[in-house]
Amino acid sequence: MSFAFEELQVYQKALDYSIEVVNIIDEMDTPRRHYRLIEQLEASSTSVALNISEEKGRFSKKEFKHFLYIARGSLYETVTMIKIFKKKNWLKQVSYNKLYSNAEEISKMLSGLINSI
Repeated sequence: MSFAFEELQVYQKALDYSIEVVNIIDEMDTPRRHYRLIEQLEASSTSVALNISEEKGRFSKKEFKHFLYIARGSLYETVTMIKIFKKKNWLKQVSYNKLYSNAEEISKMLSGLINSI
């Protein structure tokens, strides 16, 4: 048995992205006084896949689209957070480039799905 959201390629990409962000956070050397920013980055990155899966449990196209917009907003928040981390030198350029590039791909997929509804 599988859930309908598991078949969505954008969900799979978003899930992998959230794991990638958490793994990079695990490797970062940041001052502990900024733990709230780290938590926010984890929350926003995981929110993308969470909202995609949540919306698939809804029964109307309007709700489906609404949760996709929320997922895209969470992705944009994640991009802003990785920019902050890069500017603070907590995130290496290579990691930033990879996260940014993957976010662009997920954003295009979300926009395509939104436009198809």
